Amino acid sequence: MATTRTLFVTALAALTLTACSNTEPDTPTAAHYPASQPDSGPAGGEIDDRMNLEYTDLPALARLDPVLLMALHSAAADARSSGVDVYVTSGWRSAGYQQRLFDEAVTRYGSTDEAGRWVQTPNNSKHVTGRAVDVGPTDAADWMIQHGNDYGLCQTYANEMWHFEMATTPGGTCPGPLDDPSDERAVG
Repeated sequence: MATTRTLFVTALAALTLTACSNTEPDTPTAAHYPASQPDSGPAGGEIDDRMNLEYTDLPALARLDPVLLMALHSAAADARSSGVDVYVTSGWRSAGYQQRLFDEAVTRYGSTDEAGRWVQTPNNSKHVTGRAVDVGPTDAADWMIQHGNDYGLCQTYANEMWHFEMATTPGGTCPGPLDDPSDERAVG
């Protein structure tokens, strides 16, 4: 663990961070988590691409809504006691980085409408406001789907098992997930 942290800090110090988050999976499935983008941390798979919640000085974590971050820490601690490690694969994103993700999705999917099923525009993204987090690996997302409402964390999109937001009070009932991000209204 100390070696991983040393590598992480060394690699991170060598980068100029313009935004801090990982991308969505390369394909519309939660089973694959790609290496970090150059502006989000170590690139090219140099180290594990998941952010451990102890690295709270990273903007991707530090700029999350404090209530969301506290709920995430509590959920991760309880998941760990159940044998499940929860990592953040994407947290806060800059508007510029979110725009780049959206533009790449338009290229990949061929239209803004189809891209909007997978990636929000900066004006609509709750990652940009620090009110959304993506978790991994798949067993962590599964655990969070089953237990996240105990902390107020809810899966908000049916096609993104990794995406969670504070959508209920701790112990409350999560609203049913929207089909995909295109069903979301503009963040106001």
